[in-house]
Amino acid sequence: MILAIDIGNTRIKAAVFQGDMLLGVFVFLKIDLQKNIQNILENYEKIKNLVVSSVSDVEKQSFLVFDKALNIHFVTHKDPFPFQNDYETPKTLGIDRMVLASGATLRFPNQNRLVIDAGTCVTYDFVDKDDNYRGGAISPGLQLRYKSLHDYTAKLPLLSIENPENFIGKSTLDSIHSGVVNGLAFEIDGFINEYKDKHSNFIIILTGGDTEFLANRLKNTIFANSNFLLESLNQTFQYKIKND
Repeated sequence: MILAIDIGNTRIKAAVFQGDMLLGVFVFLKIDLQKNIQNILENYEKIKNLVVSSVSDVEKQSFLVFDKALNIHFVTHKDPFPFQNDYETPKTLGIDRMVLASGATLRFPNQNRLVIDAGTCVTYDFVDKDDNYRGGAISPGLQLRYKSLHDYTAKLPLLSIENPENFIGKSTLDSIHSGVVNGLAFEIDGFINEYKDKHSNFIIILTGGDTEFLANRLKNTIFANSNFLLESLNQTFQYKIKND
């Protein structure tokens, strides 16, 4: 049994797996890391492996209290991955993006894959049908867009994520919601269309914290799975075990 932990920019997500079967998902703050891991271990006594993907500043020391009970592995660029990394600066490619690319490669063989992770930032990662990681893009996520409008203007308010009532904003609040939400939806559809124009046999994977909010606003057909990174982390760890 495997406990997979993804440490993101704003929160921690964890999942328990028995083989490829997802048994439970947990979301918590960084300050509650050790307490929540302990609770998970008490509820799933057969967990033997802990695998961690991190893009944040949580110290490895935070996990060492569990090293006598668990085999702990932190995913790094030195791990085996099921794709050829053609990024011009491969060591700067985020571990989360590598794990997503790995999961897409393993789950959808012999296809072109575009993974879109809609969280604090929106990342786009393209793995071609020959399993070459080609690169992608990074842009601000929904919350960053709302926050930047407030932080870098004198009078615009800080709003929470909300579906726009009107496409044409009838007020300042309506206009912000329309600009932020529709703007990101148009961006995502635009990226998808650009990739599909150049490549056939495509699978589009949408994941991340804003998956459910955005999925129905997109015009393209997508595979939406908010837990895709955790599932990919589990698959990447199993791939490492088989290929070390």
